[in-house]
Amino acid sequence: MSSKYELDSKVYAVGPDSKLSMLDLLDYFVKAGSMRVSDLHLKAGNPPIYRVDGLLQKMKGPPLDEETVRALVECLLSETELEHLEEHRSADSSCFTEKMQFRLNCFHENDGLAIAVRALESTPPSVEAIGFPNDVWRDIIQKQQGLVLVTGVTGAGKSTTIASMLDRIAETRACRIITLEDPVEYRLKSKAALISQREVGRDVLSYERGLRDCLREDPDVIFVGEMRDRDSTTWTLTAAETGHLVFSTLHTRDARGTVTRVLDMFPPNQQDEVASQLSLGLSHIISQKLIPRADGSGRVVAMEVLNNIYSVSNLIRLSKIEQIYSQLQTRTKNTPDERMITLERSLAHLAKSGVITPLEAEKWANNPGAFIEEMNS
Repeated sequence: MSSKYELDSKVYAVGPDSKLSMLDLLDYFVKAGSMRVSDLHLKAGNPPIYRVDGLLQKMKGPPLDEETVRALVECLLSETELEHLEEHRSADSSCFTEKMQFRLNCFHENDGLAIAVRALESTPPSVEAIGFPNDVWRDIIQKQQGLVLVTGVTGAGKSTTIASMLDRIAETRACRIITLEDPVEYRLKSKAALISQREVGRDVLSYERGLRDCLREDPDVIFVGEMRDRDSTTWTLTAAETGHLVFSTLHTRDARGTVTRVLDMFPPNQQDEVASQLSLGLSHIISQKLIPRADGSGRVVAMEVLNNIYSVSNLIRLSKIEQIYSQLQTRTKNTPDERMITLERSLAHLAKSGVITPLEAEKWANNPGAFIEEMNS
C-alpha cells in the first residue's frame, strides 16, 4: 500500500464542481480555534464530524464513502505508516500545517477505515490562563521533588495543564527537563531550563525504557505522558522517590479514584508497599473536567485538588482512601499547607459566578448531593 496523495490533494467531493482536501478540513481548526474545536472524526457513511465545545457536530456535506476515507488516510500517513496500518490494523501519527499540529489515529472498523484527529496547539497557554481554582500551581512549580498527577477523561486538557507548568518552570529555573510523550503535544522551548522531549515509538521504544534511560540523563523534572501499566508506574514512582519532580497523567475522575487506580495496578501482596511508596512520593493530584461555558463561547476547567500533606499521606499509607474526601472539603485555605478543593466546590464557584450554568455544573459533578450543598452554602 503506497500513498499517491498529498495533504492538499482535493479528494472529498462536496458538490458537482467542488472538492475539499485534508488540509481544507484541518483549516477549520484554525478558523474556530482548537480550544473550541478539539477533534475531527472521519468514517464512511458520515460527513466529517467535529467536536465543538465537547459536542459532536456534523459538517454540512455528503457522507464520505470508503474510497474517499482511504484517500484521506493516504494524505496523512507515510508509506511506512501505511504498511503498519495494514499489518496492525491501526496506526498513530502526527501531522503539521503552517499554523497547527495534530495527532491522529487511523484504524480499521466495521465500515472500513476511520480517522480520529486531535488538534494540538504549538505552544501551551500561560499557567494563569489555565483556570486553577487556587494558587496551587505556584507551589508545584517551586517543588524540587515529588509526583504530580493530573487526571481526567480523554480530552480534559491534562497535557495542556502540565505543559503550562513545565513552560513556566523552563522560564524560571535553570534545570534539566526531560519529557516522554506519545506523541509530543507541545513543542517546549529551552529557556532558563534545558529541555529534551522524547516521543515513544520514535525516540524510545516504551515509557519503561525511557524512564530507565531518563534516570541516567541528569533530569531535575520529568514528564511521563501516561502511567499506562505496572512497569511504567513502578518507574514513575521510583523517579519521584529519588529526588525528581515528576508529572504524569491517569484516566481517572477524582483524587480518591486516582489513588485506588495506582494501587490496583499491583497484586494484593504488593499494595501495602506501593501505598507506602505513594504516600511518601506523591505531591499533588489534580483531577479536571472541561465544562461548557454558559455563554457558549467555549469551555472552562473545573478542578479537584489534593495536596499530599501529612494527614493525607497517613490515609494513603493506611489505605483509608474513603476518608480523603473529607480532607478535600476541610483543608481549603489558599496557603501552601492546604490549597485543596473538591470538584463540587470548584463547580459551585463557577456556577455562582455565572461562568457555567447550575444545571450544567450538576451534570458534571461526581457527587451531585455534595454539589447542591455547596450551592446552598
